[in-house]
Amino acid sequence: MIIACILIFLQDFSNPFYIAQRIGKDEKEFNMIKLRSMIIDADKSGVDSTSEDDKRLTFIGRFIRKFKLDEITQLYNVMKGDMSIVGPRPNVKSGVILYTDIEKNLLKVRPGITDFSSIVFSDEGTILKGSKNPDLDYNQLIRPWKSRLGLFYIENCSLGLDLFIIIITPLAIFRKELALKLIAKKLKKLKASDELIKVCKREKEISIV
Repeated sequence: MIIACILIFLQDFSNPFYIAQRIGKDEKEFNMIKLRSMIIDADKSGVDSTSEDDKRLTFIGRFIRKFKLDEITQLYNVMKGDMSIVGPRPNVKSGVILYTDIEKNLLKVRPGITDFSSIVFSDEGTILKGSKNPDLDYNQLIRPWKSRLGLFYIENCSLGLDLFIIIITPLAIFRKELALKLIAKKLKKLKASDELIKVCKREKEISIV
């Protein structure tokens, strides 16, 4: 973390941290702490989703995102009580506005640093690569499935499931295929729908829900 902060600072001599506004439990907005992986004022572009070929990403930023180092700083938010270690990932306000009535149930619990979707869609940038409208494609291709996984987690949350997700999260960085197989097996045991299990295997391209 120290090395990453130094490298981020040296690339443009600016703050290595980025404050991201997110919507948490009970629709309360909070400041999420992240390591900065983009150029200064990248958020002024008005685009929330990030593709693999996003020109706003810095050289160090690509490395940080690949190994999920920008998520570790969110332990500060866990200590503050804004987030949990495991839970549905928090969304930006513009994304929450689009939530269906069912998706709004995601806002009844504290968001987390990691969950099923963080692993299944850890390659979100690759999915959106080449997109002319990353936000639109995210909301059509990825968000519906992430929401369904988040809702499934809420319905089945337990200490055992949390420990499982915590263990699988770092494994997915180096052995993504194995992590997906273990998740699919866990979902099957928890009686998830065949459709959701199939998506988590990521054997085919993601389709619009």
